[in-house]
This record gives sequence, C-alpha cells and structure tokens, in this order.
Amino acid sequence: MTKVLMFGWEFPPFNSGGLGVACYGLSKALSQKNFQITFVLPKKVPIESNFIKIIFADSTNLDIKFMSGYITADDHKQKKALGFDGDLFSQVYKYGLLAREIAKSTEFDLIHAHDWLTFQAGIEAKRVSKKPLIVHVHATEFDRTGGKNINPRVYEIEKIGLESADKIIAVSNFTKKIITEQYEISPDKIKVIHNGVEKVEHIENKSELDLSKLKQNGAKIVLFVGRITLQKGVDYFLKAAQKVLQFYPKVYFIIAGSGDMEGQIIQQTASLGISDKVFFVGFLRGEMLAKIYQAADLFIMPSVSEPFGISTLESLAYGTPVLISKQSGVSEILSHALKTDFWDVDEMVNKILAVLNFNSLKSCLASNGQKQAMQFTWNKAANECIELYKEVLLNSYA
Repeated sequence: MTKVLMFGWEFPPFNSGGLGVACYGLSKALSQKNFQITFVLPKKVPIESNFIKIIFADSTNLDIKFMSGYITADDHKQKKALGFDGDLFSQVYKYGLLAREIAKSTEFDLIHAHDWLTFQAGIEAKRVSKKPLIVHVHATEFDRTGGKNINPRVYEIEKIGLESADKIIAVSNFTKKIITEQYEISPDKIKVIHNGVEKVEHIENKSELDLSKLKQNGAKIVLFVGRITLQKGVDYFLKAAQKVLQFYPKVYFIIAGSGDMEGQIIQQTASLGISDKVFFVGFLRGEMLAKIYQAADLFIMPSVSEPFGISTLESLAYGTPVLISKQSGVSEILSHALKTDFWDVDEMVNKILAVLNFNSLKSCLASNGQKQAMQFTWNKAANECIELYKEVLLNSYA
C-alpha cells in the first residue's frame, strides 16, 4: 500500500471554495484505490473522516530548536511566526515548522502539497524525510490578482515550491502555461490533471431555500456561485445583468458566495439600479447549493482568470447549462458550454438572452453538458495521479 503525506489548507465542511472540494474529492478517490492518505491541516477543526487519517498541525508538540534550511527569517519574524498571531504569512511559516515534526513521526512514501499555503510544509517534510514532493497547483498569484499587483512574497513562495518539487500537477493547460511562462518552470516537469465532480444523487426538496416564488409567472434565474473577489469577475456579472434586464425583465440574478469584494458588489448593484433583481444568498453548501443549481436556468462563471472552475461541472451535473469565461481551465475540456471573454459584456448578454428565450437551446446545452461533465470524475483524476506517483517513486528509487 502506497502511503501519501498530503498537506492541505482546508477541507469540507471547513472550506471557502474549490480548493477544499478538490482535496476532498481526490483524497477520497485515492483512498478507494488502496492508497493510505494522511491529510494534514494547519489548525484543529471539528471534522472526522472515515477514508483518510487527519492530522492537525497545531496539535503537534513542537520543540523549536531548528531554524535552518529553507525556512529562515530574522528574530522578529521568527517570534511573530511562532506566535501564530493571525498574519497569513506567519501561519504559513509555522505550518512549515510543524510539518518537519510531523514528517519525522509519520510513515509515508511521498508528499503531496496543495497550493502555495502548503508549499513550505511540503518542502520541510521533504527536507527531513528525503521523500519525493509533488506540488498541486489549483491557482497562482496571477489568477488571484488578475495579473495585477502581484504579492512578491506569495510569488516567491510559489516559485520556490515549484522549483523544489519533483513533479507538479496543474489543474489545466491554462494553469500549466502560467507556470511555465511566469515562473520559468520546464513544461516537462508539469502534468495536467483536470478536476472532477461527484456523482449527483437525487435531492429531496427539503431545503429552507425556497425559490418557487422567484419562478412564478415565467420568471427565470441566472446564477453565480463562487468567492466574491476580483478573480471571479462578479462585477462583469452585474454589468451583464443590468443590460439583460433591459430586454428580459422577468429574470432574477442570484449571487451565492462571500468574499472581500462583497460590500463593493452590493454597492455596485445599488448604483446600477438593479437591487430588486439581484439576491445575495451567502456561501452555500450541501443540499442548499444543490437546490439552487437545480433551480437556475443558467449558471455563469465570468472569471478574469480561473485555473479550473469546479462549480461549472457541479452546475452541469445538476442539469443546468453554463456560460463560462474563455479565461478558465474548464473551458478547455467542455464543448457543450457557452463561452465568452470575461470582459465582453455585450456578448455575455447576447448568450444569456439566447438561453432565456430559447428553451431548445437550454435543453440541448443542459443534457449534452451534463453527459460531458460526468466524464470528469475524481476517480479519473485519481488514476492519473497514481500514474504520476508511480513515476515519481520509480525515479526516487533509481
């Protein structure tokens, strides 16, 4: 049995987006294939799992006597890091220190680290164990900032993590291109493994989220699901909504999610004069998220830069057609989806109106899109991941 030490930053139900969903789906599928996953989280949260072993790094007894190797800083930064004072970089720093101790006391064959927040932990585990390291890139700083105002500290951590890895998993060719061009990493080092989606079971109508009133008298629902941040293009969603309403008044726009731009987006909704047509329902999960996918007539992902876009597959899995940004990883695997550039609001409006006006188009996109989406499972992603594991382990034994 191959044993994997996996470092993550979040895990459902304590997740803020697609990263946690991906960690859950992949680790579960790997465990079903006789891989033993020890999943490390930075802080203790009240979760349990029957398919992986979970370790909380802050529950580890740590004797700080080793300020060496990759993790170096002046005394002030060291004290700040050890205090776990809430600063994100100090938390990342401490996670790396704790990972050293975890690696010393855990039996494993290789290390798998998800995104920049865990790269230092992965590097330190590799340093003390001499075991191979795979880093999994779900997003880069260029995605999160839309290519503007790159945080140099995040970029440095990402670059060192990518350089230190034995192999890199990118969630799309879109992401692979960013890694090669912006971080100067050889494409031969990178394997593209697309994300998957869980098989959708029948959902009973027991949710407190009642959308029936919104659909009375022939009204339609257009849905956005995701973090309300610059990267996700919610402002373009609102601009399109305003124009759509001029031609099709019987439509409501739902924004499901939260994020640092939430206040700004609410103000923008008011300034556009469409507050009565836009509903903010907050971050949803489970049955409530499933019901809102099912109720929608169209799902829109207008991301400025989207490494993948798991919510797109989720929407299709529930039988709702999608309109997605061409600047996304998921757009490279879907042919039964409407696509626009994120900035092309007029084209976005045209395609929204086409779906709202023509039920035959909606039905065709929904049925064919659902079939295509269900081809991308976590089982498939796990099989591709296992092939990479085998390659890395074979090279480490050579």
